[in-house]
Amino acid sequence: MSNDVAKRAFVSRPPEPPAWVLLNDPFQSIFIGTTRIFKIPFSWSFMNLTNPHICVVGITGAGKSYFVKTLLIRASYIWNSNAIIIDWAGEYKAWVRQSGGIVVSLGKGDYINIMDLSGMKPLDRVKQIMNSLDILTDISSYPEQRRLTDEALEQSYLNAGFALAEIPPKDKDAPTLKDAISLLDEKLQEGTYQYPAELENTIYRLRQFAREGEDYFSRKSTLDLEKLASSGLVSIDLSNLPDEKFRALAGLFILQTLKEKMRSEGWSGSKGLKAMIVLDEAWKIASDEKSDAIMIVREGRKYQFGLIVASQNPTDIHESIFSNVGTNFILRIKFQKFLDYIQGSLNFSNFIRSEISKFGVGQAAVEMAFQTSIRFPETFVLEKIYGEEPLYSYTIDMSDILTQAELAANLMAKSYEFEKSDLRNKFIEYNIGSDEIDSIFNAMDQNDRSIKMLDLVNLLRDKNITLENIIAFLKSLSIEDEITSRIISRSKA
Repeated sequence: MSNDVAKRAFVSRPPEPPAWVLLNDPFQSIFIGTTRIFKIPFSWSFMNLTNPHICVVGITGAGKSYFVKTLLIRASYIWNSNAIIIDWAGEYKAWVRQSGGIVVSLGKGDYINIMDLSGMKPLDRVKQIMNSLDILTDISSYPEQRRLTDEALEQSYLNAGFALAEIPPKDKDAPTLKDAISLLDEKLQEGTYQYPAELENTIYRLRQFAREGEDYFSRKSTLDLEKLASSGLVSIDLSNLPDEKFRALAGLFILQTLKEKMRSEGWSGSKGLKAMIVLDEAWKIASDEKSDAIMIVREGRKYQFGLIVASQNPTDIHESIFSNVGTNFILRIKFQKFLDYIQGSLNFSNFIRSEISKFGVGQAAVEMAFQTSIRFPETFVLEKIYGEEPLYSYTIDMSDILTQAELAANLMAKSYEFEKSDLRNKFIEYNIGSDEIDSIFNAMDQNDRSIKMLDLVNLLRDKNITLENIIAFLKSLSIEDEITSRIISRSKA
């Protein structure tokens, strides 16, 4: 009937929230960019979201670190927020120094005592240490070793004059992991323990964090994390630690300590965020369901700091983080299994999925979780992220290497796009010096920020970059061995 037809909506609104959701008070929000469809300026605010925590994913060069840097700088302008970056690969330290911030380097002159209490009860710290060992080692599979470790940690506090269930004075020095190991050594020497093999294995397990030269977590702390949390922009560089296990232990301790600091201070009546904490590529912290990162995003707003979890590999981030953070920023993702994982976690449309796979540098899909039920799309596309400086895309063009058949089949990437700082960091990672990097960017700037792959390799070889480092760089782009051999054979000898 005609009255039924009249009730039907023949025009559907495109997938974007209305302007009143995207346009927030400029004095209490951070401008990110404009939406693709209606070109509406989007200013991010956590005030109407479930929490201030953020997840950022995107392939190398998509603009992930550029976005994080922009967010931190603008949060400091708007809310006077402090920022602590738990810097896995040393990616942020140069930028932090240039911005007038503080860089501390664990494993290179700075130490953390993981038994420091920072205003906590010893029993609570012991639980946190054991939780970290559960995440990083297989100690949970050995109940007796776990019990011995727990008892040694508690006894170390008692021997140092601490009451296990009381908050100690701040000026009282905590014991160290070496004290706990000494207690276990004494028990072994007594020869009365009925399971000596378990005791030996417990000592060996703890000693890996207390060996001479690698005792980064079993000496008196040189870092005051509570002070750093209110010191503006801070990078805690973990790149000098020997492996992922050491980096993860440092990251877990830092996150636990900052969480307890925020919890003890309580929620402030002032608007904004006291601090923003960045976990970039911290896969072990972000992927384990026992991690404090997951607990923080689940508990929401109470700590008054924003946790930013960033990774180029979405499967390194537990799905509980995706589904519980207040905002997800999804930059370019090209692997289908990664798209499956994110779409399964966030349940966005196939239209958004197809857009994500085609994004250029700085383009992103945004998904927000609002406090109240809504009648508009929660996920939308940003045309571009606008930072403190222009976001330029630098391209390595493969058309001089691939055959016409390969180009037509579209089986290989025809080009690789990078944000400038991401490409610079990738060159640094493969031991390409600063002078050589400047020469490469000069050549690219003269050619509309682009360079042919063969010209790039020739330039590197002219600069005496070793063939080993060049091949490692090519492999990092996921270029197949056959194509890599073709590039090297056609380049200058």
